[in-house]
Amino acid sequence: MSGAKDRMRHKKMRNQPSNVTFTDRGSGGCSYSRLESMRGPSQHSRPQQGGHGSWMRGRQDGGGTADQALPKYITASVFAKVRAAEVSAMLTAVTKTTGSCHVFGALPKHMRRRSMSHNTKRLPCRLRETARRMLERSQQAVKKEKKEQSKTKSRRARRRHGNLLLEFNRRQRKNKWLETHIWHAKRFHMIKRWGYCLGDRPTYKCYRASYRAMSTGCLLQDLSYYCCIELQGPEEQLLTALSKFTSKDTGPTFAAVQCVSGQREGSVLLYRPDQYPHQPLGPVQFLWRPPSAESACRQLWIWAHPTLKQDLLPELKAVCQCFEAVAPATEANTSKLQAELGPADHPTAPTLSDSSTKPENSRKRKREGDGYDNYPAKKILGDGTRSLMTPVSWKSSKTDIVIIDLSMDIVRYRLIGPLSHTVLTETLLPATECEVDTKVTSSFWWPEQCKNKESMSLHQQQANVFRLLKGLQSTSELPAGCVLGLTVDDPRLTLPKKKGKATSDLQGAQGVEEERRRELALRGIPAPCANSALWVHSVRDNVTNSKVSEQDLNRMKRELLVPGSMLPTPPEGRVPILLVHQAGKRQGEERQDWGCGWDLLLPKGWGMAFWVPLVYRGVCVGGLQMSLKHSQNKGMPHFPHDFPDCPAGKCFQEQQEIELLEKFKRRPPSKRTNYIKHGCLAPFRCPWQQLAEEWEEIVKHNGENSESQPAKMEGVISPVGDGTSPKSAFTVLRSRKLLRQMSVWCRPSSANTRSVAHSFSNMVLNPAIAMQLQEQWGRFLVWVRVCVLGKGLPTLHAMLCLPTAEDLQQLLGDPQCCGPKEPKHKDHIHHLLKKSKRCKATPQCPDHRKKQDCSPAAMKQASSPTPKKEQDSGINSKEEQLSCPIPPLKDADLVTSTTVDKDPAFILTGESSSVIGSGDLSGGLEHGLWPEPLPSVSSHCSRVTLGWVTQGDFSMATGRGEALGFVSLVGLLHMLLSQPADKRGTVLLRNPSSLQYRFARLHVEA
Repeated sequence: MSGAKDRMRHKKMRNQPSNVTFTDRGSGGCSYSRLESMRGPSQHSRPQQGGHGSWMRGRQDGGGTADQALPKYITASVFAKVRAAEVSAMLTAVTKTTGSCHVFGALPKHMRRRSMSHNTKRLPCRLRETARRMLERSQQAVKKEKKEQSKTKSRRARRRHGNLLLEFNRRQRKNKWLETHIWHAKRFHMIKRWGYCLGDRPTYKCYRASYRAMSTGCLLQDLSYYCCIELQGPEEQLLTALSKFTSKDTGPTFAAVQCVSGQREGSVLLYRPDQYPHQPLGPVQFLWRPPSAESACRQLWIWAHPTLKQDLLPELKAVCQCFEAVAPATEANTSKLQAELGPADHPTAPTLSDSSTKPENSRKRKREGDGYDNYPAKKILGDGTRSLMTPVSWKSSKTDIVIIDLSMDIVRYRLIGPLSHTVLTETLLPATECEVDTKVTSSFWWPEQCKNKESMSLHQQQANVFRLLKGLQSTSELPAGCVLGLTVDDPRLTLPKKKGKATSDLQGAQGVEEERRRELALRGIPAPCANSALWVHSVRDNVTNSKVSEQDLNRMKRELLVPGSMLPTPPEGRVPILLVHQAGKRQGEERQDWGCGWDLLLPKGWGMAFWVPLVYRGVCVGGLQMSLKHSQNKGMPHFPHDFPDCPAGKCFQEQQEIELLEKFKRRPPSKRTNYIKHGCLAPFRCPWQQLAEEWEEIVKHNGENSESQPAKMEGVISPVGDGTSPKSAFTVLRSRKLLRQMSVWCRPSSANTRSVAHSFSNMVLNPAIAMQLQEQWGRFLVWVRVCVLGKGLPTLHAMLCLPTAEDLQQLLGDPQCCGPKEPKHKDHIHHLLKKSKRCKATPQCPDHRKKQDCSPAAMKQASSPTPKKEQDSGINSKEEQLSCPIPPLKDADLVTSTTVDKDPAFILTGESSSVIGSGDLSGGLEHGLWPEPLPSVSSHCSRVTLGWVTQGDFSMATGRGEALGFVSLVGLLHMLLSQPADKRGTVLLRNPSSLQYRFARLHVEA
């Protein structure tokens, strides 16, 4: 019997009494047994014939008819009850519908029609009345359900959570939300990165609009995910401890004069303690609080990327000897705070999705009985993933240094563009003085501040400097990194009714204060004006807790006598802020000061109060993608994308390789790019370590044959002996003096170069100097900017190669030529993948066939094509020779041209053949990708590889393709020695998915 018949039989017999059983026989017959109480006693029954123990119907196996064993007597009452149950079951089975709740389910299948469900006249007359009653009951149920949900509410409103604030608090436990998260979530593609939910790019087209905003207008970004670490203590102890992380060879450090005074914000690259130039951590920005005559204790803020904080904070604790954690609050205060926040804000509270707390008959929209009605909903401010008992400050028992983690306690916005100062002056108004009663102590910080005459005098000076910003034509007129502290009114009180665009009014600003503006542009903001109440922890908490809610603000607007007039500023409506100037493009000679702007620092809780007024001034909002493009247009490395020697950069490249490989595998093999045929060994990553090691081996090989003595360069710090790190790991060159000299050497002699005032800058590059640099900085990479000379768009992980003498001659004859072309390589993995498919298709093969096909020697032979196959495939000898690794190049090959082995046979290296030919044929193999370990990355193609591109795109500033990346220092020196003076810095660029080389100009910007 089929499964459908079994289910139908089960439905029919589910209402039968338990005393009736039916058993299938071979011919479809059935037998049933009655209760033993219905029969007489066993001693009065006749013996059964044929060995059968029960009454059976039909013909038996022996060919005869089974004897019917009937009881001598029956009990009338029991017999009547059983018969009554059978009759009742029969009536129930007849009257009740079987498989469906509809009336027409009782009809045979050939009589059913779809229209019967909404037209009862299609049914037979005997079923119409029943169908009518069922239709009325269903309509009444629908009306009762519609009464619960109002028709005026939209579907989105009906599906909203009963308490949105509790739901938002639950959703940001794992990944932190910025204060502008909901605003971004409605307009941006959100991604989960570094423990935060961040906006990547807008949902609307704004790529060109964002570039125009950075060039001629203003672009707004939320950088509140950057972590702030505060250090408190004596200045000498702080500088002594921080000096172990930096080196003067990379630029200004924490001890810079203008930075220590608090007048400027500085940036520095940190290394592990006493490990320069190896083991870098990453770049940070730091800001000192201006010194105070009342206290000798200094404050320092260090702003670091979230991925850098996890490496930097333990190192700071170890150097400053701050191992004693300071409790965030007492037990009494903690229990009181937990009662105020409720279980939704406490990390140990049950989640709303917990099955133990979820009611059985409750809808998702209404969470009845979940226990949250007893607690007030409170918005999470700051780090929502941090436990209430997690320490955020550490102090030292040996020194007076204290470390405080201020992550997400300070909101940071960045305004990029020449009109950034105009947007700020239109949005912000300096705080007005309020009437103060000296006998009464106010609970707000500003009335108490107004009682101090020195503080009000400083506030007046800051307000005058802020008003001078209106007369500036561009933000780049101010010195880089200047800081201005200010106290402003609540910007929600001056919110315009409609969105507009901020414009600079230069004619109205000209007048008596022209001399003061010139002095401001030359000398910058005075050091006393850089102080702000934002440095004080108690003031920040007071401002956050006493903020006027949107509900109260709307009520105050509704109660105005004249609708639309400006509200008076309440005492709690003053906010301390910090304005930090951000420098534009400083390196190179092109587009100087491009991308400058301001950073706005606020106390937590005031993010949206300032965000919306800034948006109403016509700014363009950008995400993480625009941050990357901003760094690319400035020609600066972006963290962590362009820091491959840092722990965060290595982790980012590993994640990027996984994402690109998954995207590559999602395509079918016939639609993928065959990178083996294109000669691209690693299309999803850059093997920097292997590149540095190969060039170092080339230098050692050339040094044995060379007799020239290395020349000593003065003014350059040697890395040997400065760090205890093993020299095996590669590192990026960040010595300012050496980078400036490399920048001069990379310029062609015909170019108009500016004079560099350094003792060694006018030295001519010769083999002796190159040898000395190669010995000291062997495994170092150089950050370069590449500009395509003609057509071509650089992409991620494009190869930077060394041009041959023939290539340079071709460029000299035709400056508009496209460049050479890489011959197509042989795909040897394709044969192995085919053979593995055959082995999987025939798992049980004879022994002699296994020995013939599955041995490593057979696979190596299969990977080498026969001369007949070579003629059939039409692959020339150039393609065959490019598929094999090339031995290390000699000095003559590097200086003149690249020669390849002329052996036409395809031979794998020992390591590759052993990996590919051992075990499973398809183990670790992917169609179109080279297996590990990789052959020589520097000499795999017809042109020697110098490095790779980490950022590449079309530049709207120059109207051509530009790229940023790294090259080997040793390879760069060899290239400069081999090229003529008027062609220095010329390289070849080739994308991973292309065989066409493009001529490009290489720049080392320092």
